[in-house]
Amino acid sequence: MSIAQTINELSQSAANDALARCCASRAWVAGMLAKRPFNSDGELSALATKLWWSLSPEAWLEAFAAHPMIGDAASLRERFANTSDWTSSEQAGISDADEKTLHRLADANRQYREKFGYIFIVSATSKTAVEMLAILEERLAHNPAIELPLAAAEQLKITHLRLQKLAK
Repeated sequence: MSIAQTINELSQSAANDALARCCASRAWVAGMLAKRPFNSDGELSALATKLWWSLSPEAWLEAFAAHPMIGDAASLRERFANTSDWTSSEQAGISDADEKTLHRLADANRQYREKFGYIFIVSATSKTAVEMLAILEERLAHNPAIELPLAAAEQLKITHLRLQKLAK
């Protein structure tokens, strides 16, 4: 079944919950719900993108807050239980990381949060811990005006990946 069909066939409440698993911005979810039914996956994808880029930075930050920090297994199990199955597979590259890399990730995550005021967002699917650490360290050098749209673009990638998971 297509993503559009899957979402179209859900009740309003179930569609709300499904879309919120993909992106935790309430404004994004409300905007998507208002456009149902979707004619095709292409229309749904285009709308998801257009709507995302029309949102305020506060709406983006709300979506970011629904993610655990890269490599934070405890948060995956506890605070983010409703998306932990997806997040675990998305962050699978962390599972083979050595202790030194995990400590460097934790330290860089802390620095990032202190500098920007939100957690580091990256589409982690198919990336190793070392690759994610390199991206994180590179993005730490950015100024906030550059970094926020980059983080938003990564969130949009995650949203699209999760939308695809709804149809499986």
